Amino acid sequence: MRPPAVSLHIGTPPEGSPRTSSEFEEIQYPATDRSSWASTPRPEEELPLHYMTEDTARRRTPRGPSSINGSIGHLNLSEKEYEAYDDGGKDVYSKMKDMKSPLGSGKIRRPPPPPPTSVGEFFQQNLEHIPPIIYTLLSCWTRFYKIGHSNLVVWDEAHFGKFGSFYLKRQFYFDVHPPLGKMLVGLAGLLSGYDGHFDFASGAVYNDTVPYVAMRVMMATFGVAMVPLGWYTAVELGMSWRACHLVALMVLCDVAWLCISRFILLDSMLLFFTFTTVFCLTKFHNQQYQSFSFDWWLWLSLTGVSIGCVTSIKWVGLFVTALVGLYTIEDLWEKFGDTRMSLRDQARHWGARIACLIILPTILYMSFFKVHFMILNHSGPDDAKMSSLFQANLVGNTLYQNPLEVAFGSKVTLKNMGWAGGLLHSHVQTYPVGSNQQQVTCYHYKDENNDWIILPRWDEPEYDADGPIRFLSDGDVVRFSHVPTKRNLHSHPVTAPVSKLNWEVSGYGDGKIGDLHDYWVVEVVDDLQRGSKSHVDKIHSLTTRLRFKHQALGCYLRAGNEILPQWGFKQIEVSCDKENNANDIHTYWNVETHINERLPAGDHKLYSTSFLRDFWHLNVAMMTTNNALVPDPDKEDILASKPFDWPWLRLGLRMCGWGASQAKYYLLGTPTIWWGGTLSLYVAALAFAVYLLRMQRKYVDMDAREWDHFLYVGKVAMLGWLLHFVPFLIMGRVTYIHHYLPTLYFSVLMAAHMLDHFVFTSRRLTERTKWIVFGVTTFAVVGVFWWFKGAAFGIDGPISNHWGLKWLSTWNIYEE
Repeated sequence: MRPPAVSLHIGTPPEGSPRTSSEFEEIQYPATDRSSWASTPRPEEELPLHYMTEDTARRRTPRGPSSINGSIGHLNLSEKEYEAYDDGGKDVYSKMKDMKSPLGSGKIRRPPPPPPTSVGEFFQQNLEHIPPIIYTLLSCWTRFYKIGHSNLVVWDEAHFGKFGSFYLKRQFYFDVHPPLGKMLVGLAGLLSGYDGHFDFASGAVYNDTVPYVAMRVMMATFGVAMVPLGWYTAVELGMSWRACHLVALMVLCDVAWLCISRFILLDSMLLFFTFTTVFCLTKFHNQQYQSFSFDWWLWLSLTGVSIGCVTSIKWVGLFVTALVGLYTIEDLWEKFGDTRMSLRDQARHWGARIACLIILPTILYMSFFKVHFMILNHSGPDDAKMSSLFQANLVGNTLYQNPLEVAFGSKVTLKNMGWAGGLLHSHVQTYPVGSNQQQVTCYHYKDENNDWIILPRWDEPEYDADGPIRFLSDGDVVRFSHVPTKRNLHSHPVTAPVSKLNWEVSGYGDGKIGDLHDYWVVEVVDDLQRGSKSHVDKIHSLTTRLRFKHQALGCYLRAGNEILPQWGFKQIEVSCDKENNANDIHTYWNVETHINERLPAGDHKLYSTSFLRDFWHLNVAMMTTNNALVPDPDKEDILASKPFDWPWLRLGLRMCGWGASQAKYYLLGTPTIWWGGTLSLYVAALAFAVYLLRMQRKYVDMDAREWDHFLYVGKVAMLGWLLHFVPFLIMGRVTYIHHYLPTLYFSVLMAAHMLDHFVFTSRRLTERTKWIVFGVTTFAVVGVFWWFKGAAFGIDGPISNHWGLKWLSTWNIYEE
């Protein structure tokens, strides 16, 4: 039987607070109004750790309001404005975050506004877009103003304008950069009405057939877009409005970015896609609270698209790709540590990253090369950089007419199958060292000095042009006679001039004089059409891969990447390799040009190629050639600079002639931006170290969300800067100041982040102080830009008439 209900009356709270024993804490009762009692916020209580005295704990707790309102360095908004918007996302990982802490690691999430009911309400809801619109209009003025002032081919317009012309003429060319940027240059020429028949000689005057102003404007449009991208990236990084203004102003007012954007170059496109990659990454980061939503997939995919584009402009884009990769690794590692996330969701996250950040960019990158090959399907000046089979499939190339089977007495050219390999070559000049015999080299350009005749050994009957045809096969011993000079391809135990471990290869004797050191054994490797060596009965031109073994010395004919000195005309050294490395592709050769009137002509069907083989060959050839761009010790490059010269702007770059009668352009950054950005990197590193030390001593400077935000923006800026700068320290290639321009973006973000953290969002500084700092910084950026604007807009007249442009003694502005 259930007992009757019992009600207890404990009375109402007393009007005053009763006194308690002195050994207990005194607590004030709330007012008797229970509704006000329930609505009164409870103060945050922080208990000291067990090993700390009460006095020590109080000293280590920030004074003033709670830790949220008293923390260092974030927006001075009400707690209601800080509250993040939760749209009901199901991501377990994001739910572990404190959704009501003042700041996340990126942009604050707020509920979307209701649909506007009037034009005025629409503008009211979109007031935040007015500043970037104004900055974009200002960017249009700076990028387009006097853009056609110089009618000369300026700096690398000589290269990239010429490459654009090749697309319009559909002639194949070779360059160390991927094709997307140059295809866009060609597209700009096509849309401008350019016919592709200007040679873009350096310093030449543009004629009336070249709409160079329109082409420059199209390239400058990418520079215009950098400014709003900088603004919105700062917004997505969770910076205050003052910091967003500074980022946009620094992007707008940097003279180097402005100058490089105003010509027919790749750099504006490279910078644009670097900016889009960082922007898309920050947008994706701010969708992490609602994984696998439409916006989440959209920005993850656009990040992958941007990666594919930036790497297809220049390989420098791989540096910002590495930044995305490090972010992704950290993100997946944190998700891996979330034990409340199912294995299925873990696998979905991995699959999404692999699909969008690896597969999608790779497909895009390869697609641009496919389009590149489809457009450039005519023979051009750089055919020899590609494989013989690729050349045979170009319109206007006659290699497909080669007789298929190679025979004694055939006149041939031998193509080295190493990446970007050249043609076996000789000329009348002799080695100044070693044997002093005739030089044998590898050369990429086609002339008669590449021609050799296949002949029998000295101890065999002379070749009879009217006798039976003797086809070349595996194991035959032959000698090669150089057609113009009659010298025999020869090797002997004399050290090669560059490859000291190999034997020298030279031209020796003539049609009557020779010895056993002229003998080469033909070894078949395989055939690109027929397959393995076992399927090769006769040697075919273009497709059969061969090695040539010196019969007396046992070494192999090799053409690596060693470059001869000036006495060898900077051509590739040919040597005889003592090591029998069967996998060394630099010892592989094929017959490229094959002339033999006794044999029938070939056919296109016999010499088919494949996209994947050509794609791989071209990319490795680009890498090999790029690595070969080393400083020339025989001459001084007055335009080159060292990586350590860049952060402090120790040296600029003259982009054109310096005569008094022409407009002069000097690639020089705005000093306050470059110096301030570099200084901010040191400040950030020092601040991080100090915060870690204070955290170890149990000081509370920031709550968890503020610390996450400080780290997140700092990592994007610092790692982005390091990934773009450090590789140039270990590169052997020649470097110039424009290589630093993508790196500069991350120092700009860091400068804004440091000012935002220590000044603009500090609760210890007054609004007046913040306005003063903001005003002084803005004046310094805009004022110094205005002082140096002529370096980008063009300096007219004698340079000596322009006072005050040499702030550092290392700047060569005034030197003739």
